[in-house]
Amino acid sequence: MIGQLSGKLLNKQPNELLLDVNGVGYELEVPMSTLFALPDVGQAVTLRTHLLVRDDAHILFGFASDTERKLFRAVLKVNGVGAKMAIAILSNMAPPEFADCVAAKDVTALTRIPGVGKKTAERLLVEIGDRLDGLGLAGGAVVAPTGGDNAAQQEATEALMALGYKEAEIRKMLKTVEAEDLDSAGLIKAALQNAMRR
Repeated sequence: MIGQLSGKLLNKQPNELLLDVNGVGYELEVPMSTLFALPDVGQAVTLRTHLLVRDDAHILFGFASDTERKLFRAVLKVNGVGAKMAIAILSNMAPPEFADCVAAKDVTALTRIPGVGKKTAERLLVEIGDRLDGLGLAGGAVVAPTGGDNAAQQEATEALMALGYKEAEIRKMLKTVEAEDLDSAGLIKAALQNAMRR
């Protein structure tokens, strides 16, 4: 099992990155929360990882913190929840927010995440509730850097579409973001936060 990778960040885009580890390029799928925490391309980075082995593929997932990886693994154990949905949950909620949501039995907040229906949300609340103490959920959301343009809007739109949002929803989400000087990561984060408050 590959548990951690350290190397140079070669490329990053919504939900995936390429990491050079001693000349070997590892492709990793990552939640948006991890993407926000990454340094600039060309910088050194260390990520916790989870290797998912399927009949048709080996998929490596990367996480900025051990807490994110623990939550990802806990969510994967829930009946009917796959890796794509687990990444969507982490992309839409920081681990402490998810813990608060589970503690409050807030089905509505979970169903705002693309791909999570009412039955899945209820299963998440029941099956994860008992495991939260062992996850060590603490800390807060990552603060995104500022400074952006129309290209940032386009990147944010593509990233939100990759998370399962429809174009009309994305326009509304980005319209509610008042700050004009945010980069794509900042726009995505602000749009997701506003969507979760609705």
